[in-house]
Amino acid sequence: MRAIRAASTALLGAAAIALAAPVALAADGAPANPPRAHRAKAPGDFVVSPAVVAPGGRLTLSAPGCASTATASAGIFDTVTIPPGATASATVDADAKRGAVYTVLFNCTGGVQDTVALTISGSPTATPTISATILTPPRGVRGGLGGSMAPTGTEIAVGGALVVLAAAGAGVYAVRRRSGAGRRH
Repeated sequence: MRAIRAASTALLGAAAIALAAPVALAADGAPANPPRAHRAKAPGDFVVSPAVVAPGGRLTLSAPGCASTATASAGIFDTVTIPPGATASATVDADAKRGAVYTVLFNCTGGVQDTVALTISGSPTATPTISATILTPPRGVRGGLGGSMAPTGTEIAVGGALVVLAAAGAGVYAVRRRSGAGRRH
């Protein structure tokens, strides 16, 4: 009776280790999050303020999601370099079309890029906005691979070893059970 208890304990321990190994492997192989600047909500957050400006008006541009230098460019102002954790100003061309929506392209040195819409007001004076326009790119759930990858060689070897161990345990149990069937206590 003691042997059965010890064998079942050993098999449960081996199963727990086998089930925890892929989780530990996934945690070791997960990509590290890139460093973010102070006040950054997430990589790729870009700010254009105000969101509506008159032709010839001034903009404040920032990229709080970039830990490195970023650039902002559009067809209605010159390319602006934004230092990490700072803001930069740009002057909209005086001949910008009123009522038009222009795209401001932001590029971080690390390769993150996105766009923010900038509207040119229909009146000669700019109406300041209450808050800045912040673009946050969609972020999906970090839920693992969900079976989209084939098992690795290590996983196959561990699974095979568990099958062999289970078969050996069943064989030992069957042999001991058979030899003890003729004995009486």
